[in-house]
Amino acid sequence: MDNKPVVTPYGSGESKKMEVEHMFDTIAPKYDLLNRVLSLGIDISWRKRALGYLKPLQPGNLLDVATGTADVAIMAAKMLKPASIIGIDIANQMLDFGRKKIDREGLQQIITLETGDSENLHFADAAFDAVTVAFGVRNFENLEKGLAEMLRVLRPGGKVVILEFSRPHLFPFKQLYNTYFKYVLPLIGRLTSRDMKAYTYLFESVQAFPEGDQFLQILSRIGYQNPICERLTLGICTIYVATK
Repeated sequence: MDNKPVVTPYGSGESKKMEVEHMFDTIAPKYDLLNRVLSLGIDISWRKRALGYLKPLQPGNLLDVATGTADVAIMAAKMLKPASIIGIDIANQMLDFGRKKIDREGLQQIITLETGDSENLHFADAAFDAVTVAFGVRNFENLEKGLAEMLRVLRPGGKVVILEFSRPHLFPFKQLYNTYFKYVLPLIGRLTSRDMKAYTYLFESVQAFPEGDQFLQILSRIGYQNPICERLTLGICTIYVATK
């Protein structure tokens, strides 16, 4: 495993899990707006691209881990037409906003949101055809435990699709990106959500995350088969796909 220090939102001495839960409950009212503004709307196309990897599988049931306000769950319901989707998250305020969106879309019969810990899933072995995570694995307290739990609940032949921020390497975009995420984004976050530390944490957690080949090696070590990745938008974001 990578030896980088554990990055937490507030450095309060509480567990990373507790701090992440508090952070997302705090920023929940502005979370969707900030996602659209800060990514210039590109995050929507990232999610579509990621879910496209599941189209050949035609999953009947899907688990969306760290579902937040249910963006991926709602998009998956429309794109993939599964019989059921369960979304889990530790932040109840995020789930409350997600449920309102699901109600507006009329998808209550397909999508269910539950409070749940990605590292201790309460589902049976091989319960799902597919598992998705968008911008969530970076926040796991124990990355390998969370990934192993997702593998456990996948059926043989099922797929995991993970969407996560990564670090661009191309000059001068790398420098512009780092300046934006380190200085501009926390300022915007403070003005809109009143929680500057949440968006400082975003930059710091991306820097600490084992991206690219390193993350593919972790997936292989845990037991996933044929892991691949696709870098998007000059490396700001990466899709990881693997099979059980």
